[in-house]
Amino acid sequence: MNAEKRREIFNRLRAANPHPTTELEYQTPFQLLIAVLLSAQATDVSVNKATRKLYPHAGTPKKIYALGVDGLIPYIQTIGLYRTKAKNVIETCRILIAEHGGEVPRTREELEALPGVGRKTANVVMNTAFGEPTIAVDTHIFRVSNRTGLAPGKNVDIVEQKLMKFVAPEFQQDAHHWLILHGRYTCIARTPKCWNCVIADLCEYKAKTPLPAKGV
Repeated sequence: MNAEKRREIFNRLRAANPHPTTELEYQTPFQLLIAVLLSAQATDVSVNKATRKLYPHAGTPKKIYALGVDGLIPYIQTIGLYRTKAKNVIETCRILIAEHGGEVPRTREELEALPGVGRKTANVVMNTAFGEPTIAVDTHIFRVSNRTGLAPGKNVDIVEQKLMKFVAPEFQQDAHHWLILHGRYTCIARTPKCWNCVIADLCEYKAKTPLPAKGV
């Protein structure tokens, strides 16, 4: 795919959604960090249901740490891998309090030093909380990048490298959100909605899905 096509793809995604953002609900960088930690192998919907109960009661590192693992579990037990996540969240709160004055660090190295925080989570926090032009490659972005030909790669690291190289600077801040939302609602895994896609004519996916027949 050439640079002109890539630019037009993001021009159209921006026109359709000028101010994209995460669907996770949060009020502070800390709450975003915890929500992203909880969202691994879980839906944003399930995480939001849990944090709507958790954050009004305990929405800071000190308050969540005070709950302890056993006190946190009842709030998040509807989310997959909740026991492991509870341990990571409590330990993360401990480190934030002890080493960062209760604040979320802004550097990748410090973020990735927190339990359960990998490159993808760090990228989300850096982008959404602190305005850094990072691209967190999840399953949606990986699929869209490969299927469309935008930035094909065998693994998430290669796809991220290509996106950071190919996506024009003016789009990098929001590219993460546009691609996730496109993969979540249009370029879905099993049967992409090509007939309702604003970039269908630019996409290099050959097996385009036709408009469903009425009543189907």
